[in-house]
Amino acid sequence: MTPPSGLAWTWSGAARGLVLALPSVVTTLAVDPRTGLALAVGVLPSAALGVKTSHRDRSVLFGVGVLAGLSLWLGSLVASLPVLAVVLVLGLSIGVAWLVAVSGRPMARLALMLGLPLYGAGLSAEAPSTALAGASLMVAGAVYAMAVSWAWPGGNAPADPGGPAPGARGSTAPSRRGMLVYGAQVGLAGAVAAACGFAMGVDHPGWGATAAMLVSRPDPHALRARAWGRGLSVLAGGVVAAAIISMQPAAGVVAAALAVLLAVGTGLAGSRWYVFPFFSTVVVLSLLGIGAPTTAEHWLVERVALTLLGVALALGSGWVVPRLAERVNSSLAG
Repeated sequence: MTPPSGLAWTWSGAARGLVLALPSVVTTLAVDPRTGLALAVGVLPSAALGVKTSHRDRSVLFGVGVLAGLSLWLGSLVASLPVLAVVLVLGLSIGVAWLVAVSGRPMARLALMLGLPLYGAGLSAEAPSTALAGASLMVAGAVYAMAVSWAWPGGNAPADPGGPAPGARGSTAPSRRGMLVYGAQVGLAGAVAAACGFAMGVDHPGWGATAAMLVSRPDPHALRARAWGRGLSVLAGGVVAAAIISMQPAAGVVAAALAVLLAVGTGLAGSRWYVFPFFSTVVVLSLLGIGAPTTAEHWLVERVALTLLGVALALGSGWVVPRLAERVNSSLAG
C-alpha cells in the first residue's frame, strides 16, 4: 500500500535500523572506520526492504544478500571487458524480466529491482577479489538482518517508492510482452550508461548504470518520481558525505553518524518519496573518502554526475522503448 504522504516515518523501523547498525558501530570503534563503513554497506539492501509479516517472507532477506553479492561479483568479473560488460547489461535485463513474467516469484522481482543494479556497481570494483570481499559483507549483512527480522514483531515492509515494483503482487502487473519491453527499457538505459562510464574513463564506470536501473519502472509516473527522488537524494547525500570526508572525523564520530544514518534511513524506508539513496550515498562515499588520498570533491562530482546521467538515460529509455515496441507491434499486426 502506498503511504498517504511523501515521507512516512515508523519508530519500529528506526529501532530496527539501530539494531542493524550495531555491528558497524562496534567495528568502527574496535577496528577502524573504513571496516565499519564497509559493514554498513552490507546491511543497506536489507534496511531498504523493511520487515515482512511472515517468517517465510522474512527469510527472503538472506536470498537478497546472496543475490546482491553474486551480482556485484559478476559485474567485477567482466569489468575489464567493457564490450562484454555492456552487452551483458542488456541481455541480463531482458532475461530477468522474462523470468519475472513467467514465474512471478519474489526472488525474480528482487533480481530485477536489486540484482541488476548491483551488477552495475560491480563494474566499478577495483578487482574481482575486492568485489568478492564486498559480496561477502552483503551476505553477512543479510544473515544478520534476517536474524533481526525473525525476532522483530509485526511487519513494516515499505511500498516501492514511486509506485509498485514491476510484476509485484497487488499491482497492475505488465503482460509477458510488457515485461520484455520493460527489460529492454532497463537494459538499454543501463547499457548506454555503462558504455558512457567506460568511455569517460571514470573511477566508477558502473555508477551511472546502477542509477539508471534503480530508477527505471514501467509506469511513467513511477519512473519520474524515482528520477526526481534519486537525483535530489544523491546530490544532498553527496554534499553531506563531502563534508564528513573533509573533516576526516574520529572513529567515535563515524560510529555515531552510522547509527543515525541507518536509524533514520530505515525509519523513512517506507516513504513514497525516494529518499533512501541519500543515506546510502553518505555511507558509500564516506567509505571511499575517509582515510583515502582522493579528495571529497572528486567523489562528489563523479557520484552526482553519473547519477544524473543514469537518471536522464532511464527517462529517455522509458520514453523511447515502449513507443518503439508499440510501432513494431503495430507493424507486425498490420
